[in-house]
Amino acid sequence: MSRLFGVTNLLLISVLGAAAALGAAFIAQYVFDLQPCVLCIWQRWPYAAVIVIGLLTLLLSRLTRHRLVGLALVVLALYADAGIAAFHVGVEQGWWQGTSECGGAAGADLTIEQLRAQILGAPVVRCTDIAWSLFGISMAGWNLLYAAGLGTLGLIGIFRSRRGAER
Repeated sequence: MSRLFGVTNLLLISVLGAAAALGAAFIAQYVFDLQPCVLCIWQRWPYAAVIVIGLLTLLLSRLTRHRLVGLALVVLALYADAGIAAFHVGVEQGWWQGTSECGGAAGADLTIEQLRAQILGAPVVRCTDIAWSLFGISMAGWNLLYAAGLGTLGLIGIFRSRRGAER
Protein backbone atom coordinates (compact mmCIF):
# COMPACT_ATOMS: atom_id res chain seq x y z
CA MET A 1 0.00 0.00 0.00
CA SER A 2 2.84 2.40 0.74
CA ARG A 3 4.19 2.01 -2.81
CA LEU A 4 0.87 3.24 -4.16
CA PHE A 5 1.40 6.49 -2.29
CA GLY A 6 4.94 6.96 -3.59
CA VAL A 7 5.49 10.31 -5.29
CA THR A 8 6.42 8.81 -8.66
CA ASN A 9 3.41 6.47 -8.65
CA LEU A 10 1.08 9.30 -7.72
CA LEU A 11 2.42 11.46 -10.52
CA LEU A 12 1.80 8.60 -12.95
CA ILE A 13 -1.68 7.97 -11.54
CA SER A 14 -2.49 11.68 -11.83
CA VAL A 15 -1.28 11.92 -15.42
CA LEU A 16 -3.17 8.79 -16.45
CA GLY A 17 -6.24 9.91 -14.52
CA ALA A 18 -6.20 13.33 -16.19
CA ALA A 19 -5.76 11.73 -19.61
CA ALA A 20 -8.71 9.42 -18.88
CA ALA A 21 -10.88 12.38 -17.85
CA LEU A 22 -10.02 14.31 -21.00
CA GLY A 23 -10.55 11.19 -23.09
CA ALA A 24 -14.00 10.69 -21.56
CA ALA A 25 -14.88 14.34 -22.20
CA PHE A 26 -13.82 14.14 -25.85
CA ILE A 27 -15.64 10.83 -26.36
CA ALA A 28 -18.81 12.34 -24.86
CA GLN A 29 -18.46 15.32 -27.18
CA TYR A 30 -17.39 13.73 -30.45
CA VAL A 31 -18.82 10.21 -30.23
CA PHE A 32 -22.04 10.79 -28.27
CA ASP A 33 -22.58 14.38 -29.49
CA LEU A 34 -22.90 15.86 -25.99
CA GLN A 35 -21.81 19.42 -26.70
CA PRO A 36 -19.99 21.12 -23.79
CA CYS A 37 -20.91 24.43 -22.25
CA VAL A 38 -18.26 26.99 -21.36
CA LEU A 39 -17.87 25.62 -17.82
CA CYS A 40 -17.38 22.13 -19.24
CA ILE A 41 -14.55 23.49 -21.37
CA TRP A 42 -13.03 25.27 -18.37
CA GLN A 43 -12.98 21.97 -16.48
CA ARG A 44 -10.71 20.49 -19.16
CA TRP A 45 -7.87 22.99 -18.71
CA PRO A 46 -6.71 21.84 -15.26
CA TYR A 47 -6.50 18.27 -16.54
CA ALA A 48 -4.26 19.46 -19.37
CA ALA A 49 -2.12 21.25 -16.76
CA VAL A 50 -1.90 18.04 -14.71
CA ILE A 51 -0.65 16.13 -17.75
CA VAL A 52 1.96 18.76 -18.64
CA ILE A 53 3.20 19.32 -15.08
CA GLY A 54 3.18 15.61 -14.26
CA LEU A 55 5.06 14.56 -17.39
CA LEU A 56 7.61 17.38 -17.10
CA THR A 57 8.20 16.49 -13.46
CA LEU A 58 8.62 12.80 -14.25
CA LEU A 59 10.91 13.42 -17.22
CA LEU A 60 13.08 16.22 -15.87
CA SER A 61 13.51 15.48 -12.19
CA ARG A 62 14.95 12.52 -10.33
CA LEU A 63 15.00 14.17 -6.91
CA THR A 64 12.08 13.26 -4.63
CA ARG A 65 11.88 16.80 -3.27
CA HIS A 66 11.43 18.22 -6.79
CA ARG A 67 8.86 15.57 -7.58
CA LEU A 68 7.02 16.54 -4.41
CA VAL A 69 6.80 20.11 -5.71
CA GLY A 70 5.48 18.80 -9.03
CA LEU A 71 2.94 16.63 -7.21
CA ALA A 72 1.86 19.61 -5.11
CA LEU A 73 1.24 21.61 -8.31
CA VAL A 74 -0.72 18.68 -9.74
CA VAL A 75 -2.84 18.53 -6.57
CA LEU A 76 -3.52 22.28 -6.82
CA ALA A 77 -4.64 21.87 -10.44
CA LEU A 78 -6.92 18.98 -9.49
CA TYR A 79 -8.51 20.96 -6.67
CA ALA A 80 -8.92 23.92 -9.03
CA ASP A 81 -10.77 21.59 -11.39
CA ALA A 82 -12.94 20.36 -8.52
CA GLY A 83 -13.71 24.00 -7.67
CA ILE A 84 -14.79 24.75 -11.23
CA ALA A 85 -16.91 21.59 -11.23
CA ALA A 86 -18.50 22.59 -7.90
CA PHE A 87 -19.35 25.99 -9.36
CA HIS A 88 -20.84 24.25 -12.40
CA VAL A 89 -22.98 21.97 -10.22
CA GLY A 90 -24.26 25.05 -8.40
CA VAL A 91 -25.19 26.67 -11.72
CA GLU A 92 -26.94 23.48 -12.86
CA GLN A 93 -28.90 23.29 -9.62
CA GLY A 94 -29.83 26.98 -9.70
CA TRP A 95 -27.98 27.76 -6.48
CA TRP A 96 -26.25 30.70 -8.20
CA GLN A 97 -25.88 32.22 -11.64
CA GLY A 98 -23.18 31.20 -14.04
CA THR A 99 -20.80 33.42 -15.94
CA SER A 100 -21.97 35.71 -18.73
CA GLU A 101 -20.84 33.09 -21.26
CA CYS A 102 -23.07 30.42 -19.68
CA GLY A 103 -26.20 31.66 -21.39
CA GLY A 104 -24.64 31.70 -24.81
CA ALA A 105 -24.68 35.49 -24.84
CA ALA A 106 -22.27 37.15 -27.20
CA GLY A 107 -19.91 39.95 -26.32
CA ALA A 108 -21.23 43.47 -26.82
CA ASP A 109 -18.27 44.46 -28.98
CA LEU A 110 -19.09 42.08 -31.87
CA THR A 111 -20.16 43.37 -35.25
CA ILE A 112 -23.35 42.06 -36.83
CA GLU A 113 -21.32 39.85 -39.19
CA GLN A 114 -19.25 38.41 -36.32
CA LEU A 115 -22.37 37.83 -34.26
CA ARG A 116 -24.09 36.06 -37.17
CA ALA A 117 -21.03 33.85 -37.76
CA GLN A 118 -20.85 33.00 -34.06
CA ILE A 119 -24.54 32.12 -33.86
CA LEU A 120 -24.52 30.01 -37.00
CA GLY A 121 -21.16 28.39 -36.28
CA ALA A 122 -21.66 26.92 -32.84
CA PRO A 123 -24.48 25.34 -30.89
CA VAL A 124 -25.55 27.29 -27.81
CA VAL A 125 -25.17 25.10 -24.77
CA ARG A 126 -26.37 26.58 -21.51
CA CYS A 127 -24.51 25.77 -18.31
CA THR A 128 -27.81 25.16 -16.55
CA ASP A 129 -28.73 22.29 -18.89
CA ILE A 130 -27.73 18.83 -17.68
CA ALA A 131 -26.90 16.86 -20.82
CA TRP A 132 -26.27 13.54 -19.05
CA SER A 133 -26.48 12.17 -15.54
CA LEU A 134 -25.97 8.88 -13.75
CA PHE A 135 -27.75 8.11 -10.46
CA GLY A 136 -28.96 11.71 -10.40
CA ILE A 137 -25.43 13.14 -10.58
CA SER A 138 -24.50 15.23 -13.63
CA MET A 139 -21.20 15.02 -15.50
CA ALA A 140 -20.05 18.12 -13.60
CA GLY A 141 -20.91 16.37 -10.33
CA TRP A 142 -19.01 13.25 -11.31
CA ASN A 143 -16.07 15.41 -12.37
CA LEU A 144 -16.15 17.13 -8.97
CA LEU A 145 -15.92 13.77 -7.22
CA TYR A 146 -13.25 12.47 -9.61
CA ALA A 147 -10.98 15.53 -9.47
CA ALA A 148 -11.34 15.89 -5.70
CA GLY A 149 -10.60 12.17 -5.28
CA LEU A 150 -7.46 12.32 -7.42
CA GLY A 151 -6.35 15.48 -5.63
CA THR A 152 -6.91 13.91 -2.23
CA LEU A 153 -4.95 10.83 -3.25
CA GLY A 154 -2.04 13.11 -4.19
CA LEU A 155 -2.38 15.09 -0.96
CA ILE A 156 -2.26 11.89 1.09
CA GLY A 157 0.92 10.93 -0.76
CA ILE A 158 2.50 14.30 -0.03
CA PHE A 159 1.74 14.03 3.70
CA ARG A 160 2.92 10.42 3.85
CA SER A 161 6.13 11.37 2.06
CA ARG A 162 6.74 14.31 4.40
CA ARG A 163 6.02 12.17 7.44
CA GLY A 164 8.45 9.53 6.18
CA ALA A 165 11.14 12.20 5.69
CA GLU A 166 10.77 13.33 9.32
CA ARG A 167 11.49 9.88 10.73
